[in-house]
Amino acid sequence: MTATSLPKAALRIRKAAVLGAGVMGAQIAAHLTNAGVETVLFDLPAKEGPKSGIALKAIANLQKLSPAPLADKNVAAAIIPANYDDDLGHLQDVDLVIEAIAERMDWKLDLYKKIASHLSKTAVIASNTSGLSINALAEALPEEMRHRFSGVHFFNPPRYMHLVELIPTRLTDKNVLEGLEAFLTTALGKGVVYAKDTPNFIGNRIGVFSMLATMYHTEQFKLGFDTVDALTGPAVGRPKSATYRTADVVGLDTMAHVIKTMADTLSDDPWHEYFKAPVWLQGLIAKGALGQKTGAGFYRKAGKDIVVIDVAKQDYRPSEQKASDEVSAILAIKDPAEKFGKLRASADPQAQFLWATFRDLFHYTAYHLGDIADTARDVDFAIRWGYGWKLGPFETWQAAGWQQVTGWIAEDIAAGKAMSRAPLPAWVTDGRTGVHGKEGSWSVASGSYKPRSQHPVYQRQLFPDPILGEKFDQGSTVWENDGVRLWTLGDDGVGIISFKTKMNTVNDYVLDGVQQAIDIAEQQLKAVVLWQTGEPFSAGADLKGALGLLQAGKFDDFDKMVTNFQRTSMRIKHSLVPVVAAVRGLALGGGCEFQMHSARTVAALESYIGLVEAGVGLLPAGGGLKELAVRAAQANPEDPFEALKKVFETIAMAKVSGSAMEAKQLGLLRDSDVVVFNAYELLYVAKKVALSLAESGWRPPMPARAIPAAGDVGTATFKASLANLQEGYFASPHDVAIAARIADTLCGGQIERGSSVDEEWLLSLERKHFVELAKTEKTQARIAHTMTTGKPLRN
Repeated sequence: MTATSLPKAALRIRKAAVLGAGVMGAQIAAHLTNAGVETVLFDLPAKEGPKSGIALKAIANLQKLSPAPLADKNVAAAIIPANYDDDLGHLQDVDLVIEAIAERMDWKLDLYKKIASHLSKTAVIASNTSGLSINALAEALPEEMRHRFSGVHFFNPPRYMHLVELIPTRLTDKNVLEGLEAFLTTALGKGVVYAKDTPNFIGNRIGVFSMLATMYHTEQFKLGFDTVDALTGPAVGRPKSATYRTADVVGLDTMAHVIKTMADTLSDDPWHEYFKAPVWLQGLIAKGALGQKTGAGFYRKAGKDIVVIDVAKQDYRPSEQKASDEVSAILAIKDPAEKFGKLRASADPQAQFLWATFRDLFHYTAYHLGDIADTARDVDFAIRWGYGWKLGPFETWQAAGWQQVTGWIAEDIAAGKAMSRAPLPAWVTDGRTGVHGKEGSWSVASGSYKPRSQHPVYQRQLFPDPILGEKFDQGSTVWENDGVRLWTLGDDGVGIISFKTKMNTVNDYVLDGVQQAIDIAEQQLKAVVLWQTGEPFSAGADLKGALGLLQAGKFDDFDKMVTNFQRTSMRIKHSLVPVVAAVRGLALGGGCEFQMHSARTVAALESYIGLVEAGVGLLPAGGGLKELAVRAAQANPEDPFEALKKVFETIAMAKVSGSAMEAKQLGLLRDSDVVVFNAYELLYVAKKVALSLAESGWRPPMPARAIPAAGDVGTATFKASLANLQEGYFASPHDVAIAARIADTLCGGQIERGSSVDEEWLLSLERKHFVELAKTEKTQARIAHTMTTGKPLRN
């Protein structure tokens, strides 16, 4: 290969700088650090104390925030605090600079002028502005740097929100954009949407308009804020925080600022007259009721109750938050076309309100599509990923019947019922049946349907987030039963085992199915990946089936089920082809144990892993305690008790990791397990890991026959700590009884410290304690309570 034919260099980011240690800047720095990028966090020099005190305080605060910006609290120490007076030298070797200071054009321009001379000739510069002009910001940079500048707009909180808007200037280099897109997608795990350089870009332009339209119609139809939240949350495929709770979380002052930005920068928008904070919103701000951060906004807590502001009474009242019976029945209709037809036809003010908010959202989004985005797909993904809606506005409209809904919108515009008299664009009414089809999604600029991006990074997403109507290759079935499907995707020789149960729980069909699938894989395939087509990885054992056996007194059958569970875990561990677990979302109980027995686990960053059996009055008995005892002995053969101390509390308290990285800290993942930041890349990476194990001559581990145990001394030490907990009323007698059995199993039973046991010994201890606990009234009450309420019972 000649030098000229080499592929162009990837954007490699070893070190980054974040300018601005406010809420967003600090959390962006945290997520870069999660991803293993050395990060310098800058802010103004402090007037008192250490010069970088503002950045230091922001870094310390990261450990207190919820949800946690850090995937592992220990990484906070890796963030380098800095100030603009002393530390600009740090900028010389950074590959990426993200500016995240306050939304003031003059401040941002001053800062760019200050840093420009300190940056290398290859550094990429980005602004996290949520709505200022990217082209105008670029003008503060020296001409030779402008091609390396763009907008990179993260949504709050940056670790968890999938959306990042990438906003090029007129001069941004295409290679820089492609490099950023790959880095944001794979290294940070984001969904990238290209936005045009218009005020508030895509997500906030459409999302904030939707909130403004909802506020306007709240007044028109004289509905309570709690009623509106009941109508605009999960009932229509949106987050629980709906509209007014969302405003409280964002901050009412922040909301008012965004609305003012729209009013100031979008003077020629046909909906401009609505870009103002309603009187009651201004009133709350004037009183200092700014939402969650001040303890009161549209809602506040009164003791254990939630109360909501009543505009007429100028005071709070108990929140009722429910839809009318008629509207509840309409919203329960599965067929979107029928649902929208009934909403529009109903005389119920709540139904009229919902139709009006959807109508004006559709109208606004269609009118502005050509100005703000390249395709309708970009708009739908921006709203889904940035606002947490199940379907974007165009998807919702298309699902409800494009032409039918278009006709109704046109009628309402003509009748003066819509918020604006602006006509629908001609392309909306040209007889089409929607904006998403086999050729791609509609682009106003090109007047055609555009397919998904061909950027190489997306070849890593074997099952990307589908847009409405999109279908992906479901692979070829090798074998299946009622519990699992063994299938292949492509011809790489890697089998995929997926569960068929609700929440991917484990029942007899799954247990038998996994064992049989591995039998077949050993004959026909190179490797196997345990992967579910949707979250969670597995919510654990099928409690309903287990409780049925217990209540019927079928303890022998119950014992056989536990034995089969252990047999399945060991079949995974000792398979002659490598079994790799690909985990995302919840991996609880038996789901956690399966991944513990796999040759390797590839876990998405947002994996919540735990052995939670103690919460339902049991202990892990699918080999989980046995595996922890084996690992403790391998870590410290002279004194396994030291390693067991770390995991005992985790299991006894049924702790669940807050990330895949935390699962490593808790001992539920191994150091050799792989963490993937983008969940849509999980299957691709897991298949590569499985193949690499197979190609390197995989052999399963030899049966462990001489495991040094912590013995009766270890158990006694654990029991002493439990007595203190019980005396302090931190644990009930039944909690202590469960924890004592966990300790006994981890330590190898009533044997002398240092004695050797084998895996079968530890498995039989697990089984014995599990079955004995299951026979108790209190444990059966815990299982029943969890099944009916979804919450643990402390009895």
